[in-house]
Amino acid sequence: MSGLYLSRGMFPHDYLRATVEYILKSQEDSGAIPWFHDGHLDPWDHVEAAMGLTIGGEYDAAVKAYDWLRQKQLEDGSWWAAYRQDQPERDGEQRRESNFVAYVATGVWHHYLITGDEAFLQSMWSTVEKAIDFVLRLQTTHGDIHWAVKPCGTPREDALVTGCSSIYKSLECAHNIAVSLGHDRPHWLAGREALGEALRKKPERFDRTWESKARYSMDWFYPILTGVFTGQQAQARLQERWNEFVKEGMGVRCTSDEPWVTVAESCELTMALLAAGDHARAVTLYSWLHQWRHEEGAFWTGYQFIEDIMWPEERPTWTSGAILLAADALTHYTPAARLFVDVELLKPLEQAESFDLRQRVKET
Repeated sequence: MSGLYLSRGMFPHDYLRATVEYILKSQEDSGAIPWFHDGHLDPWDHVEAAMGLTIGGEYDAAVKAYDWLRQKQLEDGSWWAAYRQDQPERDGEQRRESNFVAYVATGVWHHYLITGDEAFLQSMWSTVEKAIDFVLRLQTTHGDIHWAVKPCGTPREDALVTGCSSIYKSLECAHNIAVSLGHDRPHWLAGREALGEALRKKPERFDRTWESKARYSMDWFYPILTGVFTGQQAQARLQERWNEFVKEGMGVRCTSDEPWVTVAESCELTMALLAAGDHARAVTLYSWLHQWRHEEGAFWTGYQFIEDIMWPEERPTWTSGAILLAADALTHYTPAARLFVDVELLKPLEQAESFDLRQRVKET
């Protein structure tokens, strides 16, 4: 299939069932979801795949994935950047990345929005709390957040636009979890506000010690996907570099200087377009991606359009997760469909006249 045009109420159950099954078959007995069979996993992509399972109605498998995170969490609230067969990856330099750690909050809130399972939310509270506190300990006085720590716990000082943008969304979700469970964590909102200010107004705080990553498309659209920029600012940002990154009929390039479109980033750009109010281009972009679907229902990482090859020859579970997230956002299939489209914050406890677990108010 080369085109799949989705609109509200038209979630393609039969077509995407095999995509859900691919994630399910890739999940290990422990609950871990590696990139592919016998591959490694990282905590961020593990959560992305788990969200795909929740959308697909595989609630028990998704809970098992989150329980794996709960069990593997280190004492300081973090996880290693990579695992293989339930053990930390030993190849290369070990580290713990702040945006990987924060993403558990996004996944947990996503699962709760769909299932309404308050017992699950309560069971994951300690995990989320420790993770967010770990991340905020890495925040500088300028608002940016160090991208990683070394094995000894020393920060690797510098900040990533994409990573910090992802954390910005995770702090929104963490706040909502806290309020839903009756916990007061005002410093989480304060950290989120300071991080947003850094992302919007302090570009000098990012890429200080390495070459600028502005050539990566995620640095372009992630601040929109995660609510850092909204409304006219978001629309202007998308228009500014659209022709630089988007390859007509194929998807979005991973980097502006390479002839390579990637499926997961194209799904995320689809949701960023929806967040900016550009529904027509979101539908069109998503319709291009199904030519990169394997017959088993999984999707290739990307396509190198000069050499005319799928590259790399991998079909990651997190790409399937992204496909499902974008389909949900386009069709409003689940109660979490607008998680990456709207910025929504529960009223802090001291502002709420009456406590309501499911009361949500759109941020102004």
